[in-house]
Amino acid sequence: MSYYLSFFLLFFSLIFGFYGVLYYFMMKSLFLEWEIFSFFGSSVIVLFLFDWKSLFFSSIVLLISSMVLLYSYMYMLGDSNFSRFIMLVYLFVLSMLLLIFSPNLVSILLGWDGLGLVSYCLVIYYQNIKSANAGMLTILSNRIGDVFILLSISWLLNFGSWNIFYLQFIGNFFELKLVLLMVVLAAMTKSAQIPFSAWLPAAMAAPTPVSSLVHSSTLVTAGVYLLIRFNYLLGYSSLLFLISSLTMLMSGFGANFEFDLKKIIALSTLSQLGVMILSISLGLVDFAFFHLITHALFKSLLFLCAGAFIHEYNEIQDIRFLSGIFNIYPICSMFFMGCSMSLCGFPFMSGFYSKDLIIEMFWMFNMNMLMFLIIFFGTLFTMSYSLRLIFYIYLKFNSFGKSMNFHGESFKMFLPMSILFISSLFSGSFMSWVFIPVVSIMLSFFWKLFLMVGLLFMSLILLSIILSLNLQNNKFLSFYKFNYFSGMMWFLPILSTSFFMGFLKLGEKLIKNFDHSWVEIFSGQGAFLFLKNSGSLVDLFYKIYFKNYIIIFLYIVFIIYLFY
Repeated sequence: MSYYLSFFLLFFSLIFGFYGVLYYFMMKSLFLEWEIFSFFGSSVIVLFLFDWKSLFFSSIVLLISSMVLLYSYMYMLGDSNFSRFIMLVYLFVLSMLLLIFSPNLVSILLGWDGLGLVSYCLVIYYQNIKSANAGMLTILSNRIGDVFILLSISWLLNFGSWNIFYLQFIGNFFELKLVLLMVVLAAMTKSAQIPFSAWLPAAMAAPTPVSSLVHSSTLVTAGVYLLIRFNYLLGYSSLLFLISSLTMLMSGFGANFEFDLKKIIALSTLSQLGVMILSISLGLVDFAFFHLITHALFKSLLFLCAGAFIHEYNEIQDIRFLSGIFNIYPICSMFFMGCSMSLCGFPFMSGFYSKDLIIEMFWMFNMNMLMFLIIFFGTLFTMSYSLRLIFYIYLKFNSFGKSMNFHGESFKMFLPMSILFISSLFSGSFMSWVFIPVVSIMLSFFWKLFLMVGLLFMSLILLSIILSLNLQNNKFLSFYKFNYFSGMMWFLPILSTSFFMGFLKLGEKLIKNFDHSWVEIFSGQGAFLFLKNSGSLVDLFYKIYFKNYIIIFLYIVFIIYLFY
């Protein structure tokens, strides 16, 4: 079943990719509209939009999904609930496609809510305490975005249409900004921007194929894709620019002090989401879509490589205990280092075409020194945690890894990783030549020299400092506290959980003292008992006794005689 669904998705991926390129050159879009019913002047319709962005993005989603299904067969071999896992992944892909092709907020909500529900089921797949806590944090964070989408739908009911292209014709500027604010907040929850960032690293409790598909290329990019669709209303946003910059800085800084391999890659995903929303806030929508595509390909492969390492190391995820991987997994190690270099923007890799383009365009804008330093260090941390990860896995000797028993590389896991590596290797140059318009970037000689030499040397210096702090944190308590603060994402997980415990206890007291007592007596059970007793009195008159029937008949005859 995994193979059949994988090839089925791969077939449609090729078709959508072909039509995406074709529609781009033909400058063509296809609308399919079906009106279900009309409600007080508001038409409830099913609307699908097929343009080059939706078709090409759906092609990438289907490609990654097909490769993940192929990979999952070997990774989850022997799992008793493998069929349930495949069905959940398939439902997730269908929800994502519904979100991609829908320019209508009602149908967007169906895909949006479907993503949140299925992702919760995938996060709690292993059914332990860690998965339960991570799943609850994930679904509650995403429900905030669902509430904002529902509020925007209810507000747009006043104007007779839920089509997102209709919003530009709303005359009231305040109401337009209000709807846009709710959509932006919903996108921030899905894309894990500050202060909703805690759920993404916690969701790494899911199986690694789920992390590759859900938490790198589909679920977290749904908010970015929604903002791309609303870009003509958003324009330039200083607030969104500040939030995305802080998210980029916080996640990159925290990844340098994390030892869990999957959480490092998750924080890296969070950093790149900050880059995408940073580009949208500056009005560079096509560049954000460009980076969304390239990042989805190499980050999903990065998760698959990490899953192969974890699978053969008996589920060990601590990078301090991973060593000797290159001798055992030479091809997967090559893929892993290639994706890490692409993440850093190594020349002629896919990240070089998309990420560096966004950063260089930002440096052509007018900016103050504070925002420049935030973006600069956020970019610098990407290189430092990538080099730190390579150091711990490939360069740092550890005798623990030498004593493990390994099975070697499996062809069934190697084949999907190879296809994703080839796709991620050429996607940057292909999209740069085909879709992205030619831009002229003019920087001074100082900036060019600073970009080429300064970033590398400063990242090496920063890496040496971080490594020294990591190696000495057991000896010096101050380093340990600093490491703990950095790895805790500025205490966002605590704020997202413990901060709301008082409200949950208050809700428990309200339910106990009102809903289960006074409110129940005067509304639910009380009303039922009153109607039950009243109904029993009425039933007395419906008992068919001959004597009662004769008496009622005589009464009726007597009343008729009196009035006539």
